[in-house]
Amino acid sequence: MFCKSASQLLKELAYNDNDQLTPFNNDIFEQVFRECDEHHLHLQSLMRKIQDDGLDIQTTRNSDHFGAVIHHLSLIRNKRCLMAYMYNRAEIIRSLRWKIGTILPEEIQSKLNYSDEEYFKNHCAALEVYMSEIDLDLTVDMIPPKDPSIQVRVRCDIGDVLLGDQVASLTNNSVHLMKRTDAEQFISQFQGLMEEFT
Repeated sequence: MFCKSASQLLKELAYNDNDQLTPFNNDIFEQVFRECDEHHLHLQSLMRKIQDDGLDIQTTRNSDHFGAVIHHLSLIRNKRCLMAYMYNRAEIIRSLRWKIGTILPEEIQSKLNYSDEEYFKNHCAALEVYMSEIDLDLTVDMIPPKDPSIQVRVRCDIGDVLLGDQVASLTNNSVHLMKRTDAEQFISQFQGLMEEFT
């Protein structure tokens, strides 16, 4: 039966929980690739046969034409199934960067094939470049904060710093109201010297 292996790949996606990565099914993936090659060879053979018989490919409606149509449609369906399988994996891999970070646990890494690993590495690199260009860590708050400001407490004398267009004196035990983005930058810059005050 044509496209049976490709439909198995999609059933595998349907049975999985959302955002759960399964090991790459290389065996079925390769079967679908081989079936695509076979459909392509049959399609070319039937098209050549129609031309060799001196018939017009556009207007001929014989068994060779309908066989070519079946192989063409099966080829398209297989390709769509392969693309859906890869797209779903790419979506899950992309979400792992946002949820877990740049270093994946061993149990997840064991489920990746080479192209998955390369995709994850390239996505991480592109995200890092973008965040450095806009000077903002987009992975800090996945849920938007209710308030754009935050109170921070200084645990040790830091000195005077520029906050927006004002100079603030960051002295021991002083509490300051800052924009969340500024506060996160200072907390990471002065680790241990400044903390969120609740």
